[in-house]
Amino acid sequence: MRVLELWRYPVKSLQGERLSRTPVGPLGIPGDRRWALFDRDSGRGLTARRDPDLLFAAARIRADGDVEVVLPDGAVAAGPVEIPAVVSAWLGRRVELREAGEDGAVPVHETPADEEVPDPAEWLRWEGASGPFHDSPRIRLSLVSTGTLGTWDRRRFRANVVLAGAGEEQLEGRQARLGTALLELGRPIDRCVMTTRPQPGGIARDTSVLKTIHRERNGLLAVRAAVLEPGAVRVGDALVPA
Repeated sequence: MRVLELWRYPVKSLQGERLSRTPVGPLGIPGDRRWALFDRDSGRGLTARRDPDLLFAAARIRADGDVEVVLPDGAVAAGPVEIPAVVSAWLGRRVELREAGEDGAVPVHETPADEEVPDPAEWLRWEGASGPFHDSPRIRLSLVSTGTLGTWDRRRFRANVVLAGAGEEQLEGRQARLGTALLELGRPIDRCVMTTRPQPGGIARDTSVLKTIHRERNGLLAVRAAVLEPGAVRVGDALVPA
């Protein structure tokens, strides 16, 4: 298997940016899920599970290291002041942009108990993860192969690494080299309703995606990986068992 695509998603649940090469470290790709949007009134973190419109905005990291957001109409906002103002007007609710600290010191508010939440553990996972706003402390880098995806559009699954070939799930519990980085492949990733959401580029709402994953794959698709030794990865690099 070789790297077909590399992706970084600077703001949780927004579209990301495609990379040709990237360093990877203990927290994964630098800048991946480094920021997240929160509702200012409830303190609840926003994700496309509950707010599918988020998938129609995109985020990218500028040369100076700051983040900027591109709205569906092409409007661009940058920084911790401009982004909340523009996104609030777009969503019709007051939001704020929070940046994850390297030590995980991120203020997180649990969802009120009377709210209906697709995954009640979601907010606790944010609180438990150090650094970026990954869904789980165990996910630092996510990988999926074209053999696993079949005819599904890879963008539904928001993996950091898309591999040409098949067999990534057979490496569960093993170490592997990806570029100059050493990874430990973990268990497959539990999938949620987010995989069914419509996205830009002609990706329509499709509830059969999640139903099929549950029926044929026990709800799991793609694999998580921990970075044991930092390194660099580029398109074309092979995933090689260590």
